Amino acid sequence: MSDLFGDLPLPADGDQPALPRVAPGAPLAELLRPQSLQDVVGQQHLLGPGKPLQLAFASGKPHSMILWGPPGVGKTTLARLTANAFDYDFIALSAVFSGVKDIRAAMERAERNVALGRKTILFVDEIHRFNKSQQDALLPFVESGLVVFIGATTENPSFEVNSALLSRAQVYVLQALTGDELRELARRAQAALPGLELEEGAIEVLTGYADGDARRLLNLLEQTQTAAQASGVTRVGTGFLQQTLALNARRFDKGGDQFYDQISAMHKSVRGSDPDASLYWFCRMLDGGADARYLARRIVRMAWEDIGLADPRAMQLANEAAATYERLGSPEGELALAQALIYLAVAPKSNAGYQAYNTARAFVRQHGSDPVPVHLRNAPTRLMKELGYGKAYRYAHDEPEAYAAGETYFPDALDAHPGWYRPTARGLESKIAAKLAHLRDLDRAWQEGQGEPE
Repeated sequence: MSDLFGDLPLPADGDQPALPRVAPGAPLAELLRPQSLQDVVGQQHLLGPGKPLQLAFASGKPHSMILWGPPGVGKTTLARLTANAFDYDFIALSAVFSGVKDIRAAMERAERNVALGRKTILFVDEIHRFNKSQQDALLPFVESGLVVFIGATTENPSFEVNSALLSRAQVYVLQALTGDELRELARRAQAALPGLELEEGAIEVLTGYADGDARRLLNLLEQTQTAAQASGVTRVGTGFLQQTLALNARRFDKGGDQFYDQISAMHKSVRGSDPDASLYWFCRMLDGGADARYLARRIVRMAWEDIGLADPRAMQLANEAAATYERLGSPEGELALAQALIYLAVAPKSNAGYQAYNTARAFVRQHGSDPVPVHLRNAPTRLMKELGYGKAYRYAHDEPEAYAAGETYFPDALDAHPGWYRPTARGLESKIAAKLAHLRDLDRAWQEGQGEPE
């Protein structure tokens, strides 16, 4: 069987070192791959003194785990270091290329390791790409202890990993590298790239575009060295980087956790009436390649959910901004979306309509279909009129204040006024609340037998 993870061929009898030899001319990311925990940059919330993974290494007994985090933060490295620290055979599979057949072959190798008195770590990269049957195929081997399972994923394991497998593995959340950690990595890399001298501004540009991804930073540094050598440049500044490198948008997993986390942050910033934070997340998403049409739809949703009738102009403005974007496209149309976002952030907030709708929907789902009261039924035929349909219906426009005080519009078995819609005291809803309170007063006066209210 070949190592589908893309390293060296797997030997049949488990004599592969956990950290493979680096071939001449290997990428910088491989040359600088940490050989011990002390070499790891970042993840100190897991690897620092007294932290979970440091304690796990100190215990002398590895356990199954899932490493969840963005690309380029050391998931594969930590898995290899675990195998190296405990002298376990390291079998690596990629969920993109592997199937049940490959899992079976890996388990056969693990069984040979048992005969040789050696234990095995099975590492599955991108475990979220395995379907249910493939994940289920791992279960008996993890349960029996034949292998210690380590999975790596960029997606939320709560959604992407079977609950049975998830319950047998400890989840560790890895974080994107900070600016200081990336600068430390850049300093180490320069020592391995002879002839490359970077101005401080150039380091800031590269670490900014690496966006927390160590592998991306090292690839950018390697590309920089190649471009500098080809151009005869010995000292690299920001101008050289802009001219020679394709500095793409920052890391952004469209449709993944980071995508929805940032959408959530933008929505909560609007709800929290912070226009600057709203713009920050909006621009972050555009910079990462988010579809502006999707953002436009979210902005319209925010207007209806979080502002509602407190300021009906917000809904109109959000719709007009979305229509403007459709007409102008990028980048001109993005300004309309940004200004709509600012308006939503500073507008009075109310979720009263949203809550009333949800409550009414829940009520209808849970209760039977009560008949429409006879006085509210339409009577287009003589038979219907003879049956009393529409009889005693009071036409509101003929009543004082165009309101039929005391009239009921619910089925007879239900409360006439359940109070689902509770307008706030903000914006236009304060006036709506006052009007509804007045109408309730008219209802009470009618019910108390005072005749037509004044």
